[in-house]
Amino acid sequence: MEPKSTMDMVLIPNMDTIDIVLGSSEKGNVVPSAKPRKKTMTSVYLKYFETAPDGKTRRCKFCGQSYSIATATDGSWVFAMVGVNGYDNMATIYLYYYLINLMIHLHCEGNLGRHLSNRHPGYDKTGENVTSSAPQPSTTPTVIKKPQQQGRAPQVDYDHLNWLLIKWLILATLPPSTLEEKWLANSFKFLNPSIQLWPGEKYKAVFREVFRSMREDVRASLEQVSSKVSIALDFWTSYEQIFYMSITCQWIDENWSFRKVLLDICHVPYPRTGSEIYNSLVKVLKMYNIENKVLSCTHDNSQNAIHACHALKEDLDGQKMGPFCFIPCAAQTLSLIIDDALRTTKPVIAKVREFVQELNASLDISEDFIQLATAYKEGSWQFPLDASARWSGSYQMLDLVQKAGKSMDAVVRKNEEMLGNRMLLNTAEKNVVNIVHNYLEPFYKVISEICVNTPPTIGMVIVFMDHISDTITTRQPPDWLKNPAEDMAKKLRSYNNQVCNIFIYMTAILDPRIKCELIPESLNSENYLEEARAHFVRNYYTTSFSSMTSGYSSQDIEDGGAVSFAEEIARKKRRASMSNATDELTQYLSESPAPTKTDVLEWWKVNSTRYPRLSAMARDFLAVQATSVKPDELFCSKGDEIDKQRFCMPHDSTQAILCIKSWTQGGLKLKYKSTEIDYERLMEMATAAAADISSAGIDKKQK
Repeated sequence: MEPKSTMDMVLIPNMDTIDIVLGSSEKGNVVPSAKPRKKTMTSVYLKYFETAPDGKTRRCKFCGQSYSIATATDGSWVFAMVGVNGYDNMATIYLYYYLINLMIHLHCEGNLGRHLSNRHPGYDKTGENVTSSAPQPSTTPTVIKKPQQQGRAPQVDYDHLNWLLIKWLILATLPPSTLEEKWLANSFKFLNPSIQLWPGEKYKAVFREVFRSMREDVRASLEQVSSKVSIALDFWTSYEQIFYMSITCQWIDENWSFRKVLLDICHVPYPRTGSEIYNSLVKVLKMYNIENKVLSCTHDNSQNAIHACHALKEDLDGQKMGPFCFIPCAAQTLSLIIDDALRTTKPVIAKVREFVQELNASLDISEDFIQLATAYKEGSWQFPLDASARWSGSYQMLDLVQKAGKSMDAVVRKNEEMLGNRMLLNTAEKNVVNIVHNYLEPFYKVISEICVNTPPTIGMVIVFMDHISDTITTRQPPDWLKNPAEDMAKKLRSYNNQVCNIFIYMTAILDPRIKCELIPESLNSENYLEEARAHFVRNYYTTSFSSMTSGYSSQDIEDGGAVSFAEEIARKKRRASMSNATDELTQYLSESPAPTKTDVLEWWKVNSTRYPRLSAMARDFLAVQATSVKPDELFCSKGDEIDKQRFCMPHDSTQAILCIKSWTQGGLKLKYKSTEIDYERLMEMATAAAADISSAGIDKKQK
């Protein structure tokens, strides 16, 4: 989603006791009735102090009182804490760093300010001719306090810290109650005893307001979408046994780019049937005013979701809002099929996973394995190995046994005292692993392709699923794998039956890599082609476009006009022949499919002038989502972290935190009421504070 123009930030540390001023040149400045004092993060007290000869203290110019210079600015313990808690997001790490620097700065600011206020009232009226190191604000964001009584020093503002903590909670997907943990609170107090954090209820209130404000921006952006949109549903249950549904929306914009936004995280009330899911879904669609734009819904294959989508289709059909289709998630289907295949090998995989966890935990054992794998020529392995219970981890367990079985046995025997013999695989177990590994290799290739092609088009996914179907039906598994293979085939037939319709046919042929040539036989039908042509003529064949382009194809553009005279004649004849075609769809399908590595949206962007009507149809149908979740989140260890965050989030924070995080990752600015929070400026100010402290340390060393 395109970010809107950024206004200068308004910080709100205490919404009841401050006046707010916008420094935006577009909005103009709002001037309070009484002229207040402006404060920035950079110290305004340093001009009243000088560095003592010992380089370790600052000395008051009025009375000679000395204060120690804080020098702990490297933040190394912050990085250590990040490593222990597993927060590997670099943005989160840097935010920790800035928070610590900010607290150190506030600590120094508080000591100096309190000294001047208590010992030298009216110090700022003395006319002391000392140049301040603080930069003079121009149109930068400013918090303006109400006028204070003459002779009192201004109090330290903690608004920067509180808003940085808001950002930290969002990046780390943590509830506001995190800040009420006593050890964290004590850490803040250790750095600055006078630190003032908002109470937990205030953080929650701010999050609710930020959620409402940003949701309005999402709704305004969706109102500008001129094409159809596709939605996808995902479900999970929290530790509080609350059932949630996430609704995402995807479309293709005028520049032929995929756009995706999370619409909402809904609590689906008990008994969580299709009726409750339908009511929650319709409420969200109406709230965003997109119920007349929805072309398809991709669900998670559950029966309740299917019933909800069926009710939505009946509703939309009754209002004659155009075609609507709901389809199962291809990734969820593949995941269920793979679970069937791995059913008989779970005990073996569990032994291998235990071995891998020991490798990951011990540097000595992992080095032994690397050396032995090199000696046995069993490949190069990067640690830590993926030991997750998801597909990526399970397949790596199989891969390890097949490709480095000798090294694995040697490591277990060498470290027998630590590992014991329980991890050694016998001949029968190794044979089982090899058979399942070979059987699932096509699945591995397909899933790898789906994960790297983000988002995968429904046409290409149909081709992949057809390949999986051939793999299951043509291979003869051993007796112990026949029952799982039958269950796999049953699930795949169910998926194929649900996607074998005219809607999916139209979506598939509009993929220039697929067209009619690569569509599975079960989906390729003359009747479907005629229905697709009728839908195109009825809904997209208008007179608002010029009939055809003026004679240059995409190949002409690629060649830059540098073609032979004979080739010009040949292309002219082909264009003349194609111009007699009954419509753009016929001409499009008469050409050979594009190479499989072609960027589909880039192809349509280049060729939209050749097919102005058909490209409008392609924008609608190519936005149909083949999966209800990102494939890499379902098949890779990345999904474990997402599941943990969702499961642990309390109900009073789930909707706001998860939606705000998704929206900011999509490009929207954090917004409180009508004002965007300029975190770039906040970071600049925190950096300046850290630089002041660092320069003080350098001055000390030089002296």
